[in-house]
Amino acid sequence: MVETLSPRQHFLEALGREHERTMRVLRAYPEDKSDFTPHPKSPSALDLAWKLVLGHGLMVKALTTGFDWSNPGKSPKPPGTIAEIAGAVEREHGRVVETLRSVDEARLGTDTVKFCVAPKTLGDYTKHDFLWFLLFDHVHHRGQFSVYQRMAGGKIPSIYGPSGDEPWM
Repeated sequence: MVETLSPRQHFLEALGREHERTMRVLRAYPEDKSDFTPHPKSPSALDLAWKLVLGHGLMVKALTTGFDWSNPGKSPKPPGTIAEIAGAVEREHGRVVETLRSVDEARLGTDTVKFCVAPKTLGDYTKHDFLWFLLFDHVHHRGQFSVYQRMAGGKIPSIYGPSGDEPWM
């Protein structure tokens, strides 16, 4: 018999799988290339990796105090190394899991947060939908980061299947 997962458990399992993939990518990044940027309009590898931490912080904030995205304030600056960012991703992931396990699951589908739904346009997301939005954003930024990794001379670990550097057969 197949076990039916609650929406919270389904999200937690997906979050855990993506977290492991993210940690493999971060750990494989060449540490001496944290200032790499592929284009003048692009963030540095360090700044891009930091978005992986900030997204987890937004998850915790949405689940606890909420926030007003119309006045987001300044984001904290990243630490100096990709290794430090990897440690911060580990810590923030733990905070998200702990926080999500402690909230009333029924309210995840009814309570909302205001966030961008289009350029210069705020709209409401249920907390449940917002968590998925942030997880997909996390996957997007990890994908960007893996391109930086290749361009910076790093090896790409398996993410969703074999890579040129980590074949499965």
